[in-house]
Amino acid sequence: MIFLAGVFVLLLSVTTEARVGNSSESSFCTETKECLLYNLVCEGDDYEVRHYEPFKVVTAEAESYFMEIATSRAFMKLFRYITGQNVAGAKIDMTAPVIIKTKENRRMWGSSVYAVSFVLPSDYQTNPPAPTDESIYFADMPDMHVYVRSYGGWMMDMTARIQSNLLKRQLNSIQASYDTEYHFDVGYNSPMKMTDRHNEVWYMVEGEPVCPASE
Repeated sequence: MIFLAGVFVLLLSVTTEARVGNSSESSFCTETKECLLYNLVCEGDDYEVRHYEPFKVVTAEAESYFMEIATSRAFMKLFRYITGQNVAGAKIDMTAPVIIKTKENRRMWGSSVYAVSFVLPSDYQTNPPAPTDESIYFADMPDMHVYVRSYGGWMMDMTARIQSNLLKRQLNSIQASYDTEYHFDVGYNSPMKMTDRHNEVWYMVEGEPVCPASE
């Protein structure tokens, strides 16, 4: 009985482990060894529905009138963390994507706080070294379904606003339920990549996801 209980616990830990794995499994996450992986539920011309298993991120926040400035500041904090500014002095591989939590109620010409997160690689999903910068923290992302809209080019403040509004308009037209307090702006590429960039906007599904209508 004890043995069976142990097997059950082991299986449970395996099935709930984050799917952070080899980037070869993704067609657009190609610049890092590992990427955040997902299960595609359904897709259409305007958006797709994905399922993500729980995963751990390391997060820094910054405030600015412009998303680019805030995210750059937070990004550098996180970059210093993965390049050795942690209690273990460990060098931690960069993964993709970079996930930016963006408030829905931000004003066009108002300051806003952005939470920028790096997905921790598989080796550090369970026991990452603590940051030496006390403003950096870990967060556990839940098991979730998300509505996703993909787009190319550079993720700028205005571009991100346009893309999130386009996705919202589509979701509202089909009466889909989603979190209206915030969304995620998601980037897969380094600043060095000039072409064929891949960005996304995510809204967390509430209730049952609504798939795009089939043509």
